[in-house]
Amino acid sequence: MLRLAPAFLTLALLLPAQSLDLSPEQTREFEIAVMEKIADLALIPPRLNTNPLPAYDYDQLDYGMTIGITRTPAGRLWAAWVAGEDGPKAFFVLASSDDDGLTWSKPRLVVDGQSKNLPMYRSILVGNLWTDPQGRLWLFFNQSMMQFDGRSGVWAAVCENPDADPPVWSAPRRLWHGFTLNKPTILSTGEWLLPVSLNPKGFGPFEGAFRNLDPLRGANLFASSDQGATWTRRGHLQFPNATWDEHMTVERKDGSLWMLARTTTGLMQSTSADGGRTWATPTVPGINHPVARFHLRRLASGKLLLVKHGETIDTHDGRSKLTAWLSSDDGVSWSGGLMLDERKGISYPDGFQAPDGSIYISYDRNRSTDGEILFAKFTEVDILAKSLVNPKSQLKNLISRPTKKKP
Repeated sequence: MLRLAPAFLTLALLLPAQSLDLSPEQTREFEIAVMEKIADLALIPPRLNTNPLPAYDYDQLDYGMTIGITRTPAGRLWAAWVAGEDGPKAFFVLASSDDDGLTWSKPRLVVDGQSKNLPMYRSILVGNLWTDPQGRLWLFFNQSMMQFDGRSGVWAAVCENPDADPPVWSAPRRLWHGFTLNKPTILSTGEWLLPVSLNPKGFGPFEGAFRNLDPLRGANLFASSDQGATWTRRGHLQFPNATWDEHMTVERKDGSLWMLARTTTGLMQSTSADGGRTWATPTVPGINHPVARFHLRRLASGKLLLVKHGETIDTHDGRSKLTAWLSSDDGVSWSGGLMLDERKGISYPDGFQAPDGSIYISYDRNRSTDGEILFAKFTEVDILAKSLVNPKSQLKNLISRPTKKKP
């Protein structure tokens, strides 16, 4: 594609379009340049609304897509989800529970990038919650013009006192481009690895924008050796048939890294023998899963936890039958198959393990209609038994449900 000289491009952006005598190629280049300038509106730090009621109470919400769940040091549970839609109107909502999920607060924090002053929607669409080893609560989220402007950006805000009332949050800081959908992984070296995905191309009017980022698109990993004070781009992998990636990485017992990622044809995998700097050619794992998010983490016992759709490892029936599995050989084979929720329209598992060994998994149900955010609490014993053996284990617990009446 013909690239306009910087001086000409600057002048073009200042002049009315009808005064320009451009070829078709130059016209398209001009359009993309204008859209890239509009995308700069997503570089403005969003405001963390710590007093969101009543404007963001449940009777004002009509959509629910889960983002993540975590536990802070004193036992408080935090959950985050997307309201608005899975698209340009999206924004984030956070709530908490001080009784192990029996009851949940009304929205306590909202991150909404929309503004009446903007020429189009500015979304906050995906991210996660994570409690670091220091007990700090991290909120990761992206901000983009429309659904994806070709660049987007990963932002992070940190709460030093997540069990206090009120919790105090840092100002959001932009870490890089793209999206983060899953929690960091802590390596045996003490380093943190953050998965960051940069989509193949912008959507709608932003298609063709930020082509300078094309070599960086795909599943990226950012490393921090100073507890999140700084992050450095470490490695990168482009999967065939790439989509949102939503990649997750675990460190295997031999020190290598194993990555699973979402593609348009299902899950794919890769491995790294140098801490995530370079990656092997992607292959298809023996895990059959729909085009949807999954969950993979290392448990305190040393086993791997996998939460996926389907009654068996090698089958699925779309976004239904959410099941939990264990592996004691780093993903070579899987045992268990605890059914967390058999219903249709459930998706996007995320979770953590509590100090007592309990596993918590959040997910959503019928985003556009019921908009429910739910969680399951269970143990490794339950997974292997394929039923709830522990008396404290529970399934289909409600976190939130929007109640605004739809027209």
